[in-house]
Amino acid sequence: MNVLRSFNSSTRHILRQPIVSRNTIRAIMTKTEEEWRAILSPEQFRVLRERGTEIPNTGEYTNTPASDVGIYECVGCGQPLYKASTKFIAHCGWPAFYDAIPGSIKVYRDDSLGRLREEMRCSNCDGHLGHIFKGEGYSTPTDTRHCVNSVSIKFNPEDSESK
Repeated sequence: MNVLRSFNSSTRHILRQPIVSRNTIRAIMTKTEEEWRAILSPEQFRVLRERGTEIPNTGEYTNTPASDVGIYECVGCGQPLYKASTKFIAHCGWPAFYDAIPGSIKVYRDDSLGRLREEMRCSNCDGHLGHIFKGEGYSTPTDTRHCVNSVSIKFNPEDSESK
């Protein structure tokens, strides 16, 4: 018997979502609006939970160069998202990375603002991170720019990239 058939169509998709964590399996994080407001700053809440965008060139990590050590993590749940070595300066007004840690983000179609884009969210807490742009001619291994809001991430210099 197919176990998924016992669930209705509105809940079946939840069971197919990837569950990602650093060393152990854990459920996708869910919190109420009040719980999110209690742990996030107003700007973090606006960006992560309401799909906002921070003002260009104002973020803490916009001009931070790549590093051989460290991990950028989701500020909402602490999930590792990007190796510091994948960061590059794109002069776009936001931090840029050319690749995410496998399984750390989910990508959604975003046709707001009158154009088609790829929105990325943390795969653990579903927090909005930014957008993905492809084929812009950057000299990176993927020619892909993950344009990330600084308020969505935090840098952990102690975390090893070998994880």
